[in-house]
Amino acid sequence: MNDQPGEAVLGVRPRGPLSRWVLEYLRGAPTTSRPPRPPAGCGFGDDLQLALYLCYEGHFGPLLGVPADREWTPTLVAFCATLERAFEEALRQSATAGPRVGPVRELLPRIVAADDGPSVSRRMETVGTMDEMREFVLHRSAYQLKEGDAHTFGIPRLHGRAKQLLVEIQAGEYGADVAERMMHAELFAQTMRGLGLDDRPNAYLDALPGSALMVSNLISLFGLHRRWRGALVGHLAVFEMSSTIPMGRYSRGLERMGASPSTRRFYDVHVLADAEHEKMALEMADALSKDEPELVADILFGARCVNVVERLFAGELFRRWGLDGVASARTSA
Repeated sequence: MNDQPGEAVLGVRPRGPLSRWVLEYLRGAPTTSRPPRPPAGCGFGDDLQLALYLCYEGHFGPLLGVPADREWTPTLVAFCATLERAFEEALRQSATAGPRVGPVRELLPRIVAADDGPSVSRRMETVGTMDEMREFVLHRSAYQLKEGDAHTFGIPRLHGRAKQLLVEIQAGEYGADVAERMMHAELFAQTMRGLGLDDRPNAYLDALPGSALMVSNLISLFGLHRRWRGALVGHLAVFEMSSTIPMGRYSRGLERMGASPSTRRFYDVHVLADAEHEKMALEMADALSKDEPELVADILFGARCVNVVERLFAGELFRRWGLDGVASARTSA
């Protein structure tokens, strides 16, 4: 039960020099050592992703044992920037597949269709076990317990029709579009409780691999930087466009496993909400591409990054389950 919704648990061990330095700095440990430099090729690694996640998390809520004034200290911001550069480099090297020329409205559906990563949702619908479902939900918690927040950072960075549509989409994420609806993050916490999991923010941070933290980090990277507003819009568009079918599968899988309606509600709500959001998100991306055509490349880059990160996320779960995830190609997200 989340009896401290405003205070995140931070019981996590370092995974290398990058996360060790961040943890020591956040906790106020006396140190004279300079921040370490990320080694080449570490952008998707566990150490860097944990370090980056820790740098970002203070923007979303208080961290247990961390002074509030650490959020914007120049030393931490500068170190975060070095981590971001390594992450960006890995993304640019990996997010290369997909169309690049043509109207955004036509290209984004093609990017969604080009995703051939392993399908966690198909497995959960058909043969997945309750233990596997719990592990999937646990791995998704770094993002879902603050669902919508990082995308919301983009609102003041847009204008015109794109801004209006982003506000409308985010209102749905927070359950503010219709009276008496719950925030999607609260619905996910309800799902966690229904599965016997701890719903406190970052309660499982020490157990989450870089592939799980990366889902959250990618949106934070795009949301916290105005220069990445195009990528944020492309990311959200693909996120919404590739959500409806998998959410239905997860709900059916939970029903097959005997989960209660309240445990399934998070997924059931998304089936309905995302059917509308995907239309608005595509229009949002199209509007931005017309208002600021110089951002088209960034919009498409953000869209392709979703496929990269989700493939890594699903692949790690299939590896943990002893399965050949690549052989289980997915036809949708």
